[in-house]
Amino acid sequence: MEEDHSSQKDQISQSNSKNSRGNKSTPPPVSFPVESEDYGITTGSAATAAALAALLSIEGKVPSSVTIETPLGSLDILVKSSRKIDDHSGVASVVKFPYHDPDVTINLEVQAEVTLQDKPGLLIQGGEGVGKITKPGLQLPIGEVAINPVPRKMILSNLEKALPKGKGARVLISIPQGRDIAKRTMNPRLGIVDGISILGTTGVARSMNSDSFQKSKKCQLDVALAEGYRELVFVPGNIGEKLAKELLDVEDDQIIQMGNLVGFMLKEASKCGLTRLILMGHAGKMVKIAGGIFQTEHRLADGRREIITTHTGLMGGNKQVLEEVYHSNTTEDMLEILEREEMVEKVFNSIARTIQERCQERFNLMPEVIILKMDGTILNHNHNVQLKSR
Repeated sequence: MEEDHSSQKDQISQSNSKNSRGNKSTPPPVSFPVESEDYGITTGSAATAAALAALLSIEGKVPSSVTIETPLGSLDILVKSSRKIDDHSGVASVVKFPYHDPDVTINLEVQAEVTLQDKPGLLIQGGEGVGKITKPGLQLPIGEVAINPVPRKMILSNLEKALPKGKGARVLISIPQGRDIAKRTMNPRLGIVDGISILGTTGVARSMNSDSFQKSKKCQLDVALAEGYRELVFVPGNIGEKLAKELLDVEDDQIIQMGNLVGFMLKEASKCGLTRLILMGHAGKMVKIAGGIFQTEHRLADGRREIITTHTGLMGGNKQVLEEVYHSNTTEDMLEILEREEMVEKVFNSIARTIQERCQERFNLMPEVIILKMDGTILNHNHNVQLKSR
């Protein structure tokens, strides 16, 4: 996930080209923590570096790296290739080098073509593989290419300093693999079509930085609200979204994927004045909320067997049943035991009520709760949600 780095604690000065370059004529280089493999560059920095290298190539230079200025300081970025097209234009490319993160844009090539013009000013355009905005609620208006405000400012400020006197330029940013990569991002849900976004607010990408990941999730909420929806469905992920479409009469943009950031998304929802919120998903994720677990990533917290065992006991399960549930390996195994004992509805009604109580206590929200099996079977029936006929 492409992220931005803002913390400067416990750091050493180290440049961003993976070969510890420096440049005394530019502002101090960005400082990274000692474990610098956790940091990379944003697509915004890659686009800026490619544009600067393309401009320099018009002068006949073939830079192996360029130093750009970012909101955090200077970055020395390797250039994959650059060449002069003619006396007025050049092209270059930069690769987002790997760092420790499941970012789908790692190793992505970002290209820039720069064409000089006789009048001052810079025109930034998106080419192949750069997305276009089709829905409201994002940082850019409908119809604009998806090059976010900070990357635009970075391109402008870095190129303005290098342009020949009295000249302007047209900058065309392209991502050869952008259309394919975009299918693995949230862009289609957000109404960004035909490619990826050029992102970043600092120029530096940080491994799984929660701030940036939260922003990417919140964008769904921003789009839905901008389109006028006040009744939304929150689901954990793709499975929940698929089941919501099968069970509910709602538009695609009313379905918001929380990922593991349940608490963050509920907090944002509480600020928005929603008239109705439905919280639905597979039991394996949903039961964690009943235990007050609002970051549901498995390696951070589980508690499923403890929570289901507790509610089984509250609903009258005997010691043998409790032991069976507690020692089960999966949620589906626990469900089989509860089905055998004809306790499914009682147990999951209890869990659903507790989820509501937790949401009320923590976020002043009282969502409708629907807990599901993987096949779409609804496990609790104490909700007030109109379902499709199946």
